[in-house]
Amino acid sequence: MPDLPIDNEHAPLYSLGQVAEMLQVQHAFLRRLDQHDVIRPSRSSGGQRRYSRRDIVIVQHVSRMAEEGMTLIAIRRILELEREVASLRRRLDEALARLGEQG
Repeated sequence: MPDLPIDNEHAPLYSLGQVAEMLQVQHAFLRRLDQHDVIRPSRSSGGQRRYSRRDIVIVQHVSRMAEEGMTLIAIRRILELEREVASLRRRLDEALARLGEQG
């Protein structure tokens, strides 16, 4: 049986209104996140924003940071650094696995 879009955390399934309601945030807040390149949701053929489950988790994380008083520029940088750390951890794990295979 083929995978369904709901099985894919990156499938753009949710509208801006649905995400705003789920997370109890303003529509304008979600638009600002897109305008400031904090998060880039997919677009439907009609140009409407479509969010994946992964996008929603990130928006929730961003919302918490904004509530703590962080600016969108600071939040964008934190997200970049978090992605970089995750990438470095994956590379370290891969290197350690290769070393383990050699020893």
